[in-house]
Amino acid sequence: MHKKHSFVHYPIFESYQNLVAFTSTKQSFATEKTRFTGDSPEIYTEPRKQLAEKLGIDVKQLVFPRQTHTDCVAEIDGIPNCEITETDALVTNQKGICICVQTADCVPVLLFDPKKLVIAAVHAGWRGTVKKIAAVAVQKMTAKFGSDPANIIAAIGPSVSPAIYEVGSEVTEAVLHSIPNAEKTIRLNSSGKNHIDLWEANRQVLLEAGLLIKSIEIIGECSFLENDKYFSARKEGAETGRMVSGIMLL
Repeated sequence: MHKKHSFVHYPIFESYQNLVAFTSTKQSFATEKTRFTGDSPEIYTEPRKQLAEKLGIDVKQLVFPRQTHTDCVAEIDGIPNCEITETDALVTNQKGICICVQTADCVPVLLFDPKKLVIAAVHAGWRGTVKKIAAVAVQKMTAKFGSDPANIIAAIGPSVSPAIYEVGSEVTEAVLHSIPNAEKTIRLNSSGKNHIDLWEANRQVLLEAGLLIKSIEIIGECSFLENDKYFSARKEGAETGRMVSGIMLL
């Protein structure tokens, strides 16, 4: 992992010259409480402008969904002419479109098929994780673009770590019901409370979807514990800023 414009870049993608993939940090932008979607353009215009400048693209090439913890995956075949609502993942095979998700403890998952040249950006909180949204994105890549899951590579980005992510019975039961090899994702703390490993949960979802073990990278950085670097809704409150994770074919 290395920094460029204070972005996190992923080793698993570094050998591909036809790809840009990144996650921002608190140091990436001049604006505080950075947001990339919202009810009015004033909320996100300046952060998107700064992001486009750092990427060397037009701001219109940035595509964000309005995330609501769904398992909805939208196919992007051109620059949208309206907001993409009720959607938490984007898939495209179009060059020059930077598909993005924003997070502040939830898990960003970036997918790339180097054979068919297809990409996906996924937002997976615990609800999206148990709905297997990462697998839904893989299925969309397969159905729409002919991807073989065995060719897809994935990066699981910064989010709340299992050391911090204590959950109640609702989340534990949902994980046990939905996630393959769920016992690998649940940890009991000294107080008898469960912690969920969202990184491992998404890895298990991707493995079940057909990705190879060697093709999945977990960056392993905690948004809560590394709060000087990342936004954390759990630590700072829901109104804090957001990181952006994006991926683009060149």
